Amino acid sequence: MTHCGRVRPNNEDSFLALTFSGSEIRYLGKIGEATFQHGDFVFAVSDGMGGAKSGEFASKITVEKISRLLPRSFHLLAQGMGGDYADVLVELFEAVHRDLIKLGCSYEECRGMGTTLSLCWFSPNWMHFAHAGDSRIYYLPRDGGLRQLSDDHTHVGWLRRQGRITEREARSHPMRNNLHLSLGAGHQFVEPQVGAVGYEPGDRFLICSDGLIDGLWDRHLDEFIRHPEPPSDRLPPAQRLVEESLERSGRDNTTALVIECVSPGPVPAP
Repeated sequence: MTHCGRVRPNNEDSFLALTFSGSEIRYLGKIGEATFQHGDFVFAVSDGMGGAKSGEFASKITVEKISRLLPRSFHLLAQGMGGDYADVLVELFEAVHRDLIKLGCSYEECRGMGTTLSLCWFSPNWMHFAHAGDSRIYYLPRDGGLRQLSDDHTHVGWLRRQGRITEREARSHPMRNNLHLSLGAGHQFVEPQVGAVGYEPGDRFLICSDGLIDGLWDRHLDEFIRHPEPPSDRLPPAQRLVEESLERSGRDNTTALVIECVSPGPVPAP
């Protein structure tokens, strides 16, 4: 679910949810269940920035570019010609970054525009991710707990990773929105964070823009996904999170994708 919030007139967040192979892509509905029959899965959240509506434009360009490049990347991996998942994801991020920089240099209304990008690629038994900015990827193992997989590419995020400030102090820090890394936005280079997590049935993942975190603490994310109370327990998890965040804040665009792994996927033949 995505929502423009209670303050901003337009939504600069974009999200992607699809299954794809080397020859086709299929966009997924807002709610549903699917198998690996037609290929792998990709889910992503992109939070645009820039003057006028260029932030909205940047995030939409980002998810469209990924949709066009993924089948080719899948084909190269399947043929053993595309390196590994990390290499492919870095190339995807660099391609988007180059496009945004080029548009920013070519059109005055696009100057300085950029976007965050948090992307999860699900293959059987593994989730490969890449990330740039301050949107977030969380891992909720079936046995409990919550772990942020992505690093916030901000000064405040660095301070938290160093143990110098708490989650509460980060929320009110004057430099909390000062991005060190994003796609476009005048940055010369982009070096996304990449990683992988093996998953099991019952594991969940959350991808969200920073607008969701503005209204919810980490403990809320875990609580509202795993143990919702009536009447919100009747809502899909992503809608539940967004509505709870809007109730508490709503100052920013707010987007959430919740993915649950319900089976381990097919086992490759020996």
